[in-house]
Order: sequence, then structure tokens, then C-alpha cells
Amino acid sequence: MSLTMRPGPLAGSPGDQVNFTIDGPKHRLFMHEFPRRVHAWFAGEIVLDTERGQFLHETGLLPVLYVPEEDVRTDLLVRTDHTTHCPFKGDAAYWTIRVGDREAENAVWGYPDPKPESAWLRGLMAFYWAPMDAWYDEDEEVHGHLRDPFHRVDARHARRHVRVLRDGEVVAETERPIVLSETGLPNRYYIPAEDVRRGLLTRSQKRTVCPYKGEASYWSLEGAEDAAWSYEEPLVDAAKIAGHLSFDHDALTIESQPPPGA
Repeated sequence: MSLTMRPGPLAGSPGDQVNFTIDGPKHRLFMHEFPRRVHAWFAGEIVLDTERGQFLHETGLLPVLYVPEEDVRTDLLVRTDHTTHCPFKGDAAYWTIRVGDREAENAVWGYPDPKPESAWLRGLMAFYWAPMDAWYDEDEEVHGHLRDPFHRVDARHARRHVRVLRDGEVVAETERPIVLSETGLPNRYYIPAEDVRRGLLTRSQKRTVCPYKGEASYWSLEGAEDAAWSYEEPLVDAAKIAGHLSFDHDALTIESQPPPGA
């Protein structure tokens, strides 16, 4: 994400504060080796198992893992008539995964005859993430997508006076937030649960998965759906935000300033 989204150098328009130009199309492709073994399971079978994965970064998109055809259980794939065209990569062919009475339609794609400028895609295949039952980076299961090695999450204790307001009413107030910085996203303030008026919040059904932080649970305020979230069991890189909540909603005002006497 950091390479292909603003202000990354491979974004369509990375910004004016650079001392270089890139001689090439606005839509850019950059592929490099993924450094670890990756394997994915479907219906009790390992359908891909590779130590030769290639990570494709493409302007405006999340990176995608491509793997050599030899590292795919092609005996479990059925070629379909479905095709798509990419003006930068060529015409994609698709395969359905079929194991016993289960199948994942058009879950695999590749470019048998890629455009000359992306000829390195020949012989590689890619898998949609969601249809698989499980993905592993080495022997650790990963959720959402593989981690981009150019994407960072940093959580820092901060001396700030942070208030979250709804129509002038204080929803949360603290002088001991965690500031979480994540590549390509605005800073978020995570507030200790004890400094939040939990009685104003109602747990919602929404859940999201972040490959860098973990699984998020959400809370709503009256008239402000899913306005707060927390990572109850965050991943290692975001371990400091356990037991904290963050807020973001058009109905809220979030104030931050140095604490009195700082």
C-alpha cells in the first residue's frame, strides 16, 4: 500500500515534494520476491504451497501474491470460459477450484499471454483471498491479506489531552492516549477504556480484520453507527492498543492538544 497509494512513489500522482521524476506510465507495476513460504487451504487440501511467491504492487491497489504454476495443485483446477482484460497486464484466464463436492468459482487467475511490458507474469497464478479456507505465512495463519513489507504500524504512548465530543457532550477524555500511525492513513488516538463513557456505547455486529492490527470490534452511539472500535487481542505490532478504543464519525469532534502544564 505504501508504494502504490499516495504519497507513495508508485501512486498515479505521488505529490510535488520530490526531486525525481519517474519515466513511465501513470499506472505502474512493480513485482518483487515475497521472502517467506506461503500456503493456502481449501476443503482440506493445500491448493498452493510456495517459497517462490512474487508480490505485485499496482497503482491504487493492494499488492497481490502471484505464484509459479508448478507450486499450485493444478489437478484441482478447472479452466473456465471467464476472462477479463487489463490494459496493463493483458487478458486474464480463470480457473475454478474443485475439491469433492466443494468448489470456488473463478477463484484463480493468470495471464497466459501477458502484454510484453509485463511478460514476467507468464507462468504465474494468483488466488482470490476470501474463497480459501485458510492462508499461512510460514506456519502462522494470516487474515485479510498478506502483509505488505512496505507498510508500517507504530503505536506510541503520548502526553496529549484528547477529547471526543458529540454535540458538545464529552464521550471520552484522556491525557494518556496511544497514538497509532499507519502507512497511508491518518493518525488515530486510542483511548483507555476507563476514560470512555461506556454507558453511551452499544456494541454493534460489525467486525473487520486488519492484517497489521488484528480483528476489530465496533460500538455505536445513538445516531452514530460504528463510531468506535477496539482491538481486544491485537497483533504484536499493535499490542499497546489492547484495552483502548478509537473514534471516527462525522457526528463526532475529536480534540487533541498538549496537557495543561506540558
